Amino acid sequence: MRISPADQAFSRCVRERDDWICQKCKTRYPRNSSGLHCSHHFSRRYRTIRWHPLNAMVLCYACHQWYGGNPLDSGRWLEAKIGPEAVAELRVLRDTPRKISKKTEKEIAAHYRRELKVMEKKRTDGVEGRVEFNVWGE
Repeated sequence: MRISPADQAFSRCVRERDDWICQKCKTRYPRNSSGLHCSHHFSRRYRTIRWHPLNAMVLCYACHQWYGGNPLDSGRWLEAKIGPEAVAELRVLRDTPRKISKKTEKEIAAHYRRELKVMEKKRTDGVEGRVEFNVWGE
């Protein structure tokens, strides 16, 4: 699957939100490290939630391999991590039809680039830990 500018900008926001810490093993990585992946709970093919912050978290390579390779265990782990209500919300959003055009993807990329600048400013101002960002389109 192709990595679009919207994917890149969203991925950077997810890494920054999670403070460059694997959400499973809690290992901290240096900023801009390639050791962390932006892992989607529901596949990126579901374009209605592909760029939704609730549908992603950062995982290191090993944890990402475990997450994708153990669907029953990782599903239970996800529910414990974000709650069954959030997983149910993702399912509803996933199944809600919505067309995402190429023009819209450009808007998504621009939105998440702006969000990243806000997050980086907060880091510069001394904010530590998890820093939330706004969902595109809401």
